[in-house]
Amino acid sequence: MASSISKRKKTNLILSEITLIIISLIIMAPVLLALSMSFMKPTEVYTFPPKLFPSSFHWQNYVEALQLVNLGRMLLNSAIVAFFITFGKLVTGTLAGYAFANFQFKGKNISFMILFITLFLPAETVMILPLFLIMKQFGWINTYYALIIPFTASATNAFLMRQHFLTIPKELSDAAKIDGATSMQYFWRILLPLSKSMLGGAALINFVYAWNLYLWPLIATMDDKMKTVQIGVKMLIDAEASNNWGTIMAGTMIALIPTLIIFFAIQNLFVKSLVSSGLKG
Repeated sequence: MASSISKRKKTNLILSEITLIIISLIIMAPVLLALSMSFMKPTEVYTFPPKLFPSSFHWQNYVEALQLVNLGRMLLNSAIVAFFITFGKLVTGTLAGYAFANFQFKGKNISFMILFITLFLPAETVMILPLFLIMKQFGWINTYYALIIPFTASATNAFLMRQHFLTIPKELSDAAKIDGATSMQYFWRILLPLSKSMLGGAALINFVYAWNLYLWPLIATMDDKMKTVQIGVKMLIDAEASNNWGTIMAGTMIALIPTLIIFFAIQNLFVKSLVSSGLKG
Protein backbone atom coordinates (compact mmCIF):
# COMPACT_ATOMS: atom_id res chain seq x y z
CA MET A 1 0.00 0.00 0.00
CA ALA A 2 2.76 2.42 0.96
CA SER A 3 4.74 1.59 -2.17
CA SER A 4 1.73 2.25 -4.43
CA ILE A 5 1.17 5.64 -2.77
CA SER A 6 4.87 6.46 -3.23
CA LYS A 7 4.74 5.49 -6.90
CA ARG A 8 1.61 7.59 -7.38
CA LYS A 9 3.34 10.60 -5.80
CA LYS A 10 6.37 10.13 -8.06
CA THR A 11 4.12 9.84 -11.12
CA ASN A 12 2.21 13.00 -10.18
CA LEU A 13 5.49 14.83 -9.55
CA ILE A 14 6.88 13.82 -12.95
CA LEU A 15 3.67 14.80 -14.73
CA SER A 16 3.64 18.15 -12.92
CA GLU A 17 7.24 18.88 -13.90
CA ILE A 18 6.62 17.90 -17.53
CA THR A 19 3.54 20.15 -17.60
CA LEU A 20 5.49 23.08 -16.11
CA ILE A 21 8.31 22.59 -18.63
CA ILE A 22 5.83 22.62 -21.54
CA ILE A 23 4.10 25.75 -20.20
CA SER A 24 7.49 27.45 -19.67
CA LEU A 25 8.53 26.66 -23.25
CA ILE A 26 5.24 28.08 -24.57
CA ILE A 27 5.72 31.27 -22.55
CA MET A 28 9.38 31.58 -23.57
CA ALA A 29 8.74 30.73 -27.24
CA PRO A 30 8.39 34.38 -28.43
CA VAL A 31 11.61 35.40 -26.62
CA LEU A 32 13.52 32.39 -28.00
CA LEU A 33 12.21 33.09 -31.50
CA ALA A 34 13.26 36.75 -31.23
CA LEU A 35 16.70 35.67 -30.03
CA SER A 36 17.06 33.27 -32.96
CA MET A 37 15.88 35.87 -35.49
CA SER A 38 18.33 38.43 -34.09
CA PHE A 39 21.19 36.29 -35.41
CA MET A 40 19.65 35.55 -38.82
CA LYS A 41 20.63 37.16 -42.11
CA PRO A 42 17.82 39.05 -43.89
CA THR A 43 17.49 36.26 -46.43
CA GLU A 44 17.03 33.64 -43.71
CA VAL A 45 14.22 35.52 -41.94
CA TYR A 46 11.87 35.19 -44.93
CA THR A 47 12.77 31.66 -46.00
CA PHE A 48 9.98 29.10 -46.35
CA PRO A 49 9.57 26.85 -44.53
CA PRO A 50 10.69 29.11 -41.68
CA LYS A 51 13.94 28.34 -39.88
CA LEU A 52 13.98 28.05 -36.12
CA PHE A 53 17.73 28.44 -35.86
CA PRO A 54 20.20 30.63 -37.81
CA SER A 55 22.73 28.92 -40.05
CA SER A 56 25.41 31.17 -38.52
CA PHE A 57 25.59 33.95 -35.94
CA HIS A 58 25.09 37.18 -37.88
CA TRP A 59 26.37 39.71 -35.32
CA GLN A 60 26.00 42.51 -37.85
CA ASN A 61 22.34 42.81 -36.81
CA TYR A 62 23.41 44.03 -33.37
CA VAL A 63 25.93 46.43 -34.86
CA GLU A 64 23.30 47.90 -37.18
CA ALA A 65 20.78 48.19 -34.34
CA LEU A 66 23.24 50.23 -32.29
CA GLN A 67 24.15 52.41 -35.28
CA LEU A 68 20.69 53.14 -36.69
CA VAL A 69 19.48 54.71 -33.44
CA ASN A 70 21.49 55.76 -30.41
CA LEU A 71 20.51 52.70 -28.37
CA GLY A 72 23.56 53.04 -26.13
CA ARG A 73 22.46 56.44 -24.83
CA MET A 74 18.86 55.27 -24.58
CA LEU A 75 19.94 52.25 -22.52
CA LEU A 76 21.73 54.62 -20.16
CA ASN A 77 18.64 56.83 -19.90
CA SER A 78 16.42 53.84 -19.16
CA ALA A 79 18.87 52.54 -16.54
CA ILE A 80 18.99 55.92 -14.76
CA VAL A 81 15.22 56.36 -14.89
CA ALA A 82 14.44 52.79 -13.79
CA PHE A 83 16.96 52.88 -10.93
CA PHE A 84 15.73 56.13 -9.40
CA ILE A 85 12.04 55.29 -9.90
CA THR A 86 12.59 51.93 -8.21
CA PHE A 87 14.56 53.52 -5.37
CA GLY A 88 11.96 56.25 -4.89
CA LYS A 89 9.06 53.83 -4.88
CA LEU A 90 10.74 51.56 -2.34
CA VAL A 91 11.53 54.49 -0.02
CA THR A 92 8.07 56.08 -0.18
CA GLY A 93 6.30 52.72 -0.19
CA THR A 94 8.07 51.34 2.86
CA LEU A 95 7.69 54.58 4.85
CA ALA A 96 4.00 54.91 3.99
CA GLY A 97 3.38 51.23 4.67
CA TYR A 98 5.17 51.51 8.01
CA ALA A 99 3.07 54.52 9.00
CA PHE A 100 -0.23 52.85 8.10
CA ALA A 101 0.73 49.58 9.79
CA ASN A 102 2.33 50.82 13.02
CA PHE A 103 0.99 54.26 13.89
CA GLN A 104 -2.39 55.53 15.02
CA PHE A 105 -3.35 58.98 13.76
CA LYS A 106 -6.49 60.93 12.97
CA GLY A 107 -7.95 60.12 9.55
CA LYS A 108 -5.79 57.01 9.15
CA ASN A 109 -8.56 54.75 7.82
CA ILE A 110 -9.93 57.41 5.47
CA SER A 111 -6.43 58.18 4.17
CA PHE A 112 -5.78 54.51 3.52
CA MET A 113 -9.14 54.11 1.79
CA ILE A 114 -8.35 57.02 -0.54
CA LEU A 115 -4.91 55.55 -1.19
CA PHE A 116 -6.49 52.18 -1.95
CA ILE A 117 -9.01 53.71 -4.38
CA THR A 118 -6.18 55.23 -6.42
CA LEU A 119 -5.08 51.68 -7.27
CA PHE A 120 -8.04 51.45 -9.63
CA LEU A 121 -7.26 54.66 -11.53
CA PRO A 122 -5.48 54.30 -14.90
CA ALA A 123 -2.92 56.95 -13.96
CA GLU A 124 -1.00 57.00 -17.24
CA THR A 125 -4.13 57.90 -19.22
CA VAL A 126 -6.13 59.98 -16.72
CA MET A 127 -3.21 62.06 -15.45
CA ILE A 128 -1.15 62.33 -18.63
CA LEU A 129 -2.37 65.81 -19.72
CA PRO A 130 -2.31 67.57 -16.31
CA LEU A 131 1.02 65.92 -15.56
CA PHE A 132 2.48 67.22 -18.82
CA LEU A 133 1.22 70.73 -18.09
CA ILE A 134 2.77 70.64 -14.62
CA MET A 135 6.11 69.42 -15.95
CA LYS A 136 6.02 72.13 -18.61
CA GLN A 137 5.26 74.76 -15.96
CA PHE A 138 8.28 73.59 -13.97
CA GLY A 139 10.46 73.61 -17.10
CA TRP A 140 11.23 69.91 -16.69
CA ILE A 141 10.31 68.72 -20.19
CA ASN A 142 13.29 66.92 -21.78
CA THR A 143 14.91 66.32 -18.37
CA TYR A 144 15.33 63.37 -16.04
CA TYR A 145 13.13 65.17 -13.50
CA ALA A 146 10.06 64.74 -15.72
CA LEU A 147 10.85 61.07 -16.33
CA ILE A 148 11.53 60.16 -12.69
CA ILE A 149 9.77 62.36 -10.13
CA PRO A 150 6.11 61.69 -11.15
CA PHE A 151 6.67 57.95 -10.60
CA THR A 152 8.60 57.92 -7.32
CA ALA A 153 5.48 57.28 -5.24
CA SER A 154 3.14 54.35 -5.65
CA ALA A 155 -0.04 53.32 -3.86
CA THR A 156 0.68 49.72 -4.81
CA ASN A 157 3.98 49.68 -2.94
CA ALA A 158 2.47 51.38 0.11
CA PHE A 159 -0.37 48.84 0.18
CA LEU A 160 1.94 45.82 -0.22
CA MET A 161 4.39 46.99 2.42
CA ARG A 162 1.56 47.80 4.86
CA GLN A 163 0.16 44.31 4.44
CA HIS A 164 3.62 42.83 4.94
CA PHE A 165 4.38 44.90 8.05
CA LEU A 166 1.07 43.82 9.59
CA THR A 167 2.27 40.20 9.51
CA ILE A 168 5.29 41.03 11.72
CA PRO A 169 4.50 40.38 15.41
CA LYS A 170 3.81 43.46 17.53
CA GLU A 171 5.99 41.92 20.25
CA LEU A 172 9.07 42.92 18.26
CA SER A 173 8.03 46.56 18.39
CA ASP A 174 7.30 46.33 22.11
CA ALA A 175 10.67 44.69 22.79
CA ALA A 176 12.44 47.38 20.75
CA LYS A 177 10.71 50.14 22.75
CA ILE A 178 11.71 48.48 26.02
CA ASP A 179 15.33 48.45 24.80
CA GLY A 180 15.07 52.18 24.12
CA ALA A 181 14.83 52.05 20.33
CA THR A 182 12.99 54.86 18.59
CA SER A 183 10.38 54.27 15.89
CA MET A 184 12.89 54.88 13.09
CA GLN A 185 15.54 52.69 14.74
CA TYR A 186 13.00 49.88 14.93
CA PHE A 187 12.15 50.52 11.27
CA TRP A 188 15.76 50.52 10.02
CA ARG A 189 17.28 47.85 12.26
CA ILE A 190 14.45 45.34 12.63
CA LEU A 191 11.65 45.79 10.10
CA LEU A 192 13.73 46.34 6.97
CA PRO A 193 16.11 43.37 7.57
CA LEU A 194 13.03 41.18 8.05
CA SER A 195 11.56 42.50 4.79
CA LYS A 196 14.43 41.74 2.40
CA SER A 197 12.44 39.23 0.35
CA MET A 198 9.46 41.57 0.02
CA LEU A 199 11.71 44.49 -0.91
CA GLY A 200 13.49 42.33 -3.50
CA GLY A 201 10.22 41.31 -5.10
CA ALA A 202 8.95 44.89 -5.09
CA ALA A 203 12.25 46.14 -6.53
CA LEU A 204 12.03 43.67 -9.43
CA ILE A 205 8.42 44.56 -10.25
CA ASN A 206 9.09 48.30 -10.04
CA PHE A 207 12.27 48.10 -12.12
CA VAL A 208 10.56 46.16 -14.91
CA TYR A 209 7.64 48.60 -14.83
CA ALA A 210 9.95 51.63 -15.02
CA TRP A 211 12.12 50.04 -17.71
CA ASN A 212 9.10 49.35 -19.92
CA LEU A 213 7.56 52.83 -19.67
CA TYR A 214 6.71 54.04 -23.16
CA LEU A 215 3.83 56.52 -23.32
CA TRP A 216 5.08 59.07 -20.77
CA PRO A 217 8.72 59.17 -21.99
CA LEU A 218 7.38 59.53 -25.54
CA ILE A 219 5.39 62.62 -24.51
CA ALA A 220 7.86 64.14 -22.03
CA THR A 221 10.98 63.95 -24.25
CA MET A 222 11.49 65.65 -27.59
CA ASP A 223 15.28 65.37 -27.75
CA ASP A 224 16.62 61.98 -28.92
CA LYS A 225 19.34 62.20 -26.25
CA MET A 226 16.68 61.95 -23.51
CA LYS A 227 14.57 59.17 -25.00
CA THR A 228 14.44 55.74 -23.38
CA VAL A 229 15.20 52.37 -24.92
CA GLN A 230 11.55 51.40 -25.50
CA ILE A 231 11.15 54.45 -27.73
CA GLY A 232 14.45 53.47 -29.35
CA VAL A 233 13.01 50.10 -30.37
CA LYS A 234 10.04 51.86 -32.00
CA MET A 235 12.43 54.25 -33.75
CA LEU A 236 14.38 51.22 -34.95
CA ILE A 237 11.23 49.72 -36.45
CA ASP A 238 10.48 53.02 -38.22
CA ALA A 239 14.08 53.29 -39.45
CA GLU A 240 13.97 49.81 -40.94
CA ALA A 241 11.65 50.62 -43.84
CA SER A 242 12.72 47.37 -45.53
CA ASN A 243 11.52 45.44 -42.44
CA ASN A 244 14.87 43.89 -41.61
CA TRP A 245 13.47 41.91 -38.72
CA GLY A 246 16.88 40.52 -37.82
CA THR A 247 18.04 44.03 -36.89
CA ILE A 248 14.73 44.85 -35.18
CA MET A 249 14.90 41.68 -33.08
CA ALA A 250 18.53 42.48 -32.21
CA GLY A 251 17.42 45.85 -30.86
CA THR A 252 14.60 44.16 -28.96
CA MET A 253 17.03 41.73 -27.33
CA ILE A 254 19.35 44.60 -26.37
CA ALA A 255 16.40 46.27 -24.63
CA LEU A 256 15.43 43.00 -22.93
CA ILE A 257 18.83 41.92 -21.57
CA PRO A 258 19.02 44.35 -18.56
CA THR A 259 15.67 43.20 -17.17
CA LEU A 260 16.75 39.56 -17.50
CA ILE A 261 19.98 40.34 -15.63
CA ILE A 262 18.04 42.03 -12.82
CA PHE A 263 15.58 39.14 -12.64
CA PHE A 264 18.23 36.42 -12.40
CA ALA A 265 20.18 38.50 -9.88
CA ILE A 266 17.31 38.78 -7.39
CA GLN A 267 15.01 35.94 -8.43
CA ASN A 268 15.49 34.16 -5.09
CA LEU A 269 14.19 37.20 -3.21
CA PHE A 270 11.31 37.50 -5.67
CA VAL A 271 10.27 33.87 -5.18
CA LYS A 272 10.58 34.20 -1.40
CA SER A 273 8.35 37.27 -1.45
CA LEU A 274 5.68 35.37 -3.38
CA VAL A 275 5.90 32.38 -1.05
CA SER A 276 5.85 34.47 2.14
CA SER A 277 2.92 36.59 0.94
CA GLY A 278 1.04 33.42 0.04
CA LEU A 279 1.69 31.77 3.39
CA LYS A 280 0.83 34.84 5.44
CA GLY A 281 -2.27 35.70 3.45
